Amino acid sequence: MPPVQINTNLNLTGMEKRPDDSIEVPFILTINYTPSIAQISLKGKAYVIGDKGEVDKIYKEFEEKKPPPPVIVQSVSNVAFVESILISRTLNLPPPIPLPQIPETKTQEKPSGRDYSA
Repeated sequence: MPPVQINTNLNLTGMEKRPDDSIEVPFILTINYTPSIAQISLKGKAYVIGDKGEVDKIYKEFEEKKPPPPVIVQSVSNVAFVESILISRTLNLPPPIPLPQIPETKTQEKPSGRDYSA
């Protein structure tokens, strides 16, 4: 079986100001497996609450077409990826995160010539 490649895409699809001075941030996380064995799509809504001035500033920057603050993207990403890991486990798929690679240990060759080891 060929190795599985996993591509992920997190898209924050907008922001909507709510009457309680919070912001609703809909998102879609899409995970594609190659070869085409599966695709996972998660749709959800995150809610941004906090100091009214800070929330207003975030929304104003969104209206000016500026990218969302990294803390919002990171928070949504963290929660969505944890959910996608649970779903992939349930479906017996590889997790959609890079797993740590353990480097191969190579036996070191001693340099030729003099040896000063004890």
